[in-house]
Amino acid sequence: MYAHFKEDQPAMSQPSFIDKFSQQFSLEPSRTALLIIDMQNATGNREMGLGKLLAEQGNIESAQYRFDRIENLLIPNIQRLIAGFRDAGAHIIWITYGANAADASDAPRHIAPIIKATNNIAGQPEHEIVDALKPGTGDLVLNKTTQGAFRSTALDSSLRALGVDTVVSTGVSTNNCVAMTSMEACDLQYRVVVTSDATGTDSDEMQEATLTMLRRLWARVLTTDEVLTEISPGGRSP
Repeated sequence: MYAHFKEDQPAMSQPSFIDKFSQQFSLEPSRTALLIIDMQNATGNREMGLGKLLAEQGNIESAQYRFDRIENLLIPNIQRLIAGFRDAGAHIIWITYGANAADASDAPRHIAPIIKATNNIAGQPEHEIVDALKPGTGDLVLNKTTQGAFRSTALDSSLRALGVDTVVSTGVSTNNCVAMTSMEACDLQYRVVVTSDATGTDSDEMQEATLTMLRRLWARVLTTDEVLTEISPGGRSP
């Protein structure tokens, strides 16, 4: 039986003192890029990479929430975001992670073991983006060897060349690569949105804790519907 997960909704809690200091802005298509982070077979396909490894270990149930959320929530919502961004003329950038060297010697020590265990090496099937999501002609694809995309790719210089000052983060894992990339972007003075129902990790608790943290100064946290409303030409607030 599939694991249950919540379709993320905006938190309905009492505003905290920090809210007035957190990011406030509206999305402008020409200045905005959709970041699709690490939606690869290595960690996003239950039949390959991590899924295959856990199945061989008899522990696939521990990742049921993760893969159910990817298949039933992330992929459909990212597909919708891709279509909306293309219609709006906004930018789409794909971020992958994995080693370029066959022995993963170019990967940091804290990431190399999982890269090797999931065969996440450039040129291998596990490194490829999941079949349900594929880059379009002209989309930029950048591979990182670190959890944050800015540290080990040309993402910053590419965004600046495109005239982009706002990023919308999607993908996996919310508490690792998505959060790190979003926080790096904020520190580099980009405006940041994290899409609550187009990101995923291993439990509701981990997802919600990370989104709560990101709301505090780092990013706006919006649903897919909210992003699409703002990015569409007729949906932006003045």
